[in-house]
Amino acid sequence: MIEIVVANKSEHFNNIATLADIIWQEHYIPIIGLPQVNYMLKKFQSAKAIKEQVEGGFEYYLLSFNKIPVGYISIKKETDTLFLSKLYVVNLHRGKKIGKTALNFVANKAKAYNLKRIRLTVNINNVNAIKAYEKMGFKKEKPIVTDIGSGFIMDDFEMVKEI
Repeated sequence: MIEIVVANKSEHFNNIATLADIIWQEHYIPIIGLPQVNYMLKKFQSAKAIKEQVEGGFEYYLLSFNKIPVGYISIKKETDTLFLSKLYVVNLHRGKKIGKTALNFVANKAKAYNLKRIRLTVNINNVNAIKAYEKMGFKKEKPIVTDIGSGFIMDDFEMVKEI
């Protein structure tokens, strides 16, 4: 059974930071390298950074499969769009419809906020994620290169889905 729970407590932020460390280490090192993974985990996915993001308007949700935390989502309401900042699932639990369930949850959130689109950014070399998003109705809009400090950049595609 898949559960999606709002993350609004220290223990949730700690769980998400632990999941981020596992997921990013197993998935992103081949794509962006260990130094950038470590930098991004500290800057964006530590429990402290997650708490600050929530205080700044982001919503985080913990994904559980059979009561085991296996991933997380982060979204932010924008003027006319819901920004899907993060959607991650531990490799061992991929292929169990967790990502699809999470995206349906995000679409329902967008509808509840009366928004017409969902947008996300995905690394241009994250081929499997791009294919999965395209399969779920997202279309590439444009490339985005973002300087995130310390000599690192995020080289992404912005993808959009109309609801």
